[in-house]
Amino acid sequence: MKIKPLADRVVIKMVEAEETTKSGIILAGSAKEKPQVAEIVEVGPGGLVEGNEVKMYVKKGDKVLISKYAGTEVKLDGVEYTILRQSDILAIVE
Repeated sequence: MKIKPLADRVVIKMVEAEETTKSGIILAGSAKEKPQVAEIVEVGPGGLVEGNEVKMYVKKGDKVLISKYAGTEVKLDGVEYTILRQSDILAIVE
């Protein structure tokens, strides 16, 4: 099954958090912070949203930094995705 977002929405997949620190300490599951870097899986077409023209600045495959509690989490075919508005994306990570 495939997800096709509407309007200014973007489908992302979170990038796995590091399990060890730079000094080599292995983190327990509860000590890990929720990752804020994600990879874009699909991008909506943009267009007219709430009376304003929205241009999409991100594309499929971009790595992005998102707001900590942004979007709606969904599970499809055993894979977790997050659907959010383009405005919840803070930056593109290069």
